[in-house]
Amino acid sequence: VCSSDLHATAEETDEFCRQFRQRALHVREGFRFIVELLLREALLNAVVHGSREDRHKQVLCAVRLARRRALIAVRDEGDGFDWRALPDSDPHPLATHGRGVDLFRKYATRVRFNTKGNAVTLVLRCPPDLMSETK
Repeated sequence: VCSSDLHATAEETDEFCRQFRQRALHVREGFRFIVELLLREALLNAVVHGSREDRHKQVLCAVRLARRRALIAVRDEGDGFDWRALPDSDPHPLATHGRGVDLFRKYATRVRFNTKGNAVTLVLRCPPDLMSETK
């Protein structure tokens, strides 16, 4: 559907998500919302945590939609993080941060980080009726 090298800014994240929405109009709204939610979260994590909002750093992103799945891949130029140390439990209900990976785990079929922890790949599988727009 779309891929790009972005400057590490919230504005470019918003623009990329807008382009995704335009190119994914054939996908049922509910599934498109979930894909965009995870896409936006992965991009903002890369911008805020990975790139420390340094507009001179790049964030690479690709989104692909196939028959029964979506694939999101995001990589930043940051130092990464130790994803192996993440707790398996849900975040506290009143927590104001730390929900991104929990969202990934809840909605993605597969969540993979690279060894360094500066790239994530998310695979979302869905039933066939969510991939085509029908009334």
